[in-house]
Amino acid sequence: MTELRKARIATASLAGCFGCHMAILDIDERLIGLMKLVEFDRSPLTDIKRFTQRCDIGIIEGGCCNEENVHVLQDFRRNCDILIGLGQCAIMGGLPAMRNAIMHSDEPLRECLEEAYITGPFTQNREQIIPNDPALPLLLDKVYPCSEVVEIDYQIPGCAPTGDVIFEALNGLLSGKFKGFERENIRFD
Repeated sequence: MTELRKARIATASLAGCFGCHMAILDIDERLIGLMKLVEFDRSPLTDIKRFTQRCDIGIIEGGCCNEENVHVLQDFRRNCDILIGLGQCAIMGGLPAMRNAIMHSDEPLRECLEEAYITGPFTQNREQIIPNDPALPLLLDKVYPCSEVVEIDYQIPGCAPTGDVIFEALNGLLSGKFKGFERENIRFD
């Protein structure tokens, strides 16, 4: 008897809170059944840092706020047949994108950094230095949703989406029957 090939899934967290990865774990005991159909490649869930081979499904949470986020997202697009934006940060920039609307000067990124590291009401930075170590990824001028950087095949809304919604999407994709969500399944009370 020939064993069917398991689908390969990769995941990454960009500029977000890691809540969507926690929601993946909220699939609970259904993960056991899912593991019969899939294996994880590059993912913080497996601590595999680089792709070991091409993946069927890539799942991205978080938006792009620095150059490293952009490189990771582009790497996922190159190495995954289907790319899913998981959660509001991936779809619309989420809370990290709030910086896009609050900056008013000709140098909005500088204004944001000064507020965070120098002039903020609870900031204690005697040297008045904004971190600029070359090891830190360069910040982008604003936070971008994933779809403004690469093509995203599916979006799963929510902050964070429920384990049920994530399971439904993965199960549908694995069976070839996923065509998107019914409206009543993605409303949030």
